[in-house]
Amino acid sequence: MEHVKESAEVVAKLVGFCESTQPVSREMFELNFVPLSDKKTWMGWNLISNLLHLVIHRMGREMSNAATNQNQQSSLSHTVEQLVAVNPYNPDILPDLENYVNEQVSSQTYSLNANLCLLRLYQFEPERMSTQIVARILIKALMAMPAPDFSLCLFLIPERVQMQEQFKTLIVLSHYLETARFRQFWDEAAKSRHILEVVPGFEQAIQAYAVHVLSLTYQKVPRSILAEAINIEGPSLDKFLDHQIADSGWAIEKNQERGQLIILPPDEFNHPELKKSTADGIQLEHVARIFPILG
Repeated sequence: MEHVKESAEVVAKLVGFCESTQPVSREMFELNFVPLSDKKTWMGWNLISNLLHLVIHRMGREMSNAATNQNQQSSLSHTVEQLVAVNPYNPDILPDLENYVNEQVSSQTYSLNANLCLLRLYQFEPERMSTQIVARILIKALMAMPAPDFSLCLFLIPERVQMQEQFKTLIVLSHYLETARFRQFWDEAAKSRHILEVVPGFEQAIQAYAVHVLSLTYQKVPRSILAEAINIEGPSLDKFLDHQIADSGWAIEKNQERGQLIILPPDEFNHPELKKSTADGIQLEHVARIFPILG
């Protein structure tokens, strides 16, 4: 019974040490895990001590490294936002803002304010403008649709820069998205893959925008129209629909004349009766009282 009790205590302590984020020293481990009442098993416990010590130490080091990387990313974001807030027209922060654009691309985050600040600084320092950075800013702005971020950024870019081929392409893509010409958009995007593929998540962001546009118009959208809008067909579309049915409340209805219909969740746009009135209603009897006065 004494051995069972000691074993239970050892297991409990081991769980506690594994949950700790701090590396455990050999002395601390041996002090807590060697059952003093059982000297004969010391050699076995010594081996276990060494092995578990290495495991716990490695766990602590990996957790520490992960925390450090996360802190560095959040620190960069926090620092740039502070620089923009304190002095957005200081040309000395231009390299930091450029690095922040690259960090947004790699981490799939987005900061419109920081990007607009960088474009304004380029206006005052045109010789320092990086067209690669500007292109990435515009691609991230496209991914933010239906927000008007692309137009806001474009207003700060000189016309001579807009006339470059890659920017003319992005402007055309923006026009296709604004007018919901999704088939033309995907055709043009396929030709310009070398421009767009540098920004991860672009295709998924545009697909989400296309679904948003369809939800403003349709209660039930034909499968063919959905496939064209999000540029997915066949088994990939089936997988996409399964995901939307499970997570977003979509449903499928089979229609003999129109084929498969996708039922989108109701909202105030595709179901106007759900729209809440923001104005107080006027009773008819109240209006009737002013008729004699007008007459």
